[in-house]
Amino acid sequence: MFWGNEQADFFETILYQHLGQSVEVLDTQFLSGGDINTAARVFSSEGTFFVKWNHARSSDLGRQTPDGQSVEGSDLFGAEAEGLERLRQTHTLRVPNLIGYGQQGDKAYLILEFIESDGAGLRNASAAYWTQLGQQLAELHAHTQPLFGLDHDNYIGSLPQRNTLTENGHTFFFEQRLLPQAGQALYNGLLDKQTYEALFRLRDRLPDLLPPDRPALLHGDLWTGNVLLTEEGQPALVDPAVYYGFREAELAFTHLFGGFDTRFYEAYDALFPLEPGFADRIAIYNLYPLLVHVNLFGAGYVPGVERVLNRF
Repeated sequence: MFWGNEQADFFETILYQHLGQSVEVLDTQFLSGGDINTAARVFSSEGTFFVKWNHARSSDLGRQTPDGQSVEGSDLFGAEAEGLERLRQTHTLRVPNLIGYGQQGDKAYLILEFIESDGAGLRNASAAYWTQLGQQLAELHAHTQPLFGLDHDNYIGSLPQRNTLTENGHTFFFEQRLLPQAGQALYNGLLDKQTYEALFRLRDRLPDLLPPDRPALLHGDLWTGNVLLTEEGQPALVDPAVYYGFREAELAFTHLFGGFDTRFYEAYDALFPLEPGFADRIAIYNLYPLLVHVNLFGAGYVPGVERVLNRF
């Protein structure tokens, strides 16, 4: 699918800016870019690239936040680029190489290496694939720092993700993860006051419900849609929302939409064992992605939040 001279000029201009040489666009293939972005596989004289862009103003990128935070496309892509580079520098999991990001006219854009993937997706993933992914994630989680959070805020999807550096992991999980999302949902009329207040009763129980752990570097948005099976049969990750947090939160996230292959969890636990009782804690950690889904996709996810709060 080729979109005409204007689109080709856009690709050629941004590729020239980041490659430092003239580039001829040969063809383009439309891809899914998520809820607010457009994405394409760009075939060029200098190789094949993944390009993601948007025209959206800040008000288009998710619902309004109670504190009036704005989201600009270039900020969104800048945060994604930084997260990919942070993961890449650990030399654990494969992520696409960053070519560049910026603003061209009214378009914010991100250019990445295009990773060739198996067209059937994870259905063709072998036992060795899942074992490798589990081992590599455990190696990633071994990267730590003294405080929970990150040295800057970023995004999960199109929603701001606060990463204020915090000494206590339970405090971080409540104040920087659950509370901002619940507050936004309340502000936008998606969550009622009773459910919001129930979160504060859960807060007091978190030290008894979740075991203490050191901050671990997390991908931050680890579900099957962000995991690739390369043509070589290897795992690769995309679309991070990185921060240092409870590693169990990352493992819990993988269970939210059906879970990964059991060999993934076995390989992870063999290298970096979890505290007993993890299965009982999954629902608590997944309050965060559930609240994110409430804010991104609507009140249909509220019953899931309520079930967890009623349980704990």
